[in-house]
Amino acid sequence: MMVFFIVLYVRVLVHIALAIKKKGKAVLTYLSAKEPACAWLETELAFKKETLIMDLVKYLTFSMILFLLGIWGIFLNRKNILIMLMSIELMLLAVDLNFLVFSVYLDDMMGQLFALFVLTVAAAESAIGLAILVITFRIRGTIAVEFINCMKG
Repeated sequence: MMVFFIVLYVRVLVHIALAIKKKGKAVLTYLSAKEPACAWLETELAFKKETLIMDLVKYLTFSMILFLLGIWGIFLNRKNILIMLMSIELMLLAVDLNFLVFSVYLDDMMGQLFALFVLTVAAAESAIGLAILVITFRIRGTIAVEFINCMKG
């Protein structure tokens, strides 16, 4: 199951990198067609684009590692609900990092706003989840995942 997620994520990263390369070439050809006298500008833009793509790949790889650690924490530890909640938060942070990286790369503010919205929802989810866990522990004396299905509501 985890191999499927890794293969899927790598395929998405490859498609994104190919789309970014195509977009970068289109921008460079557009600039060079407008101002052919500025050859140094074209080389400098190409260099910045390559370093930006490398930084993009590094951040996306880090985000993929965080997301896979979250999946691993959920699948590996099915006994402790606190570790499962922390793993879900780790997955949300990985998705937020993706939003922020693409927002900076595409020079669009919507990714940053959406990341802020996701962080707000994640904080509310953590507060409500921990409150439910505290109440469950006070009533039952345990927060084991096996006994969570006995909750009525």
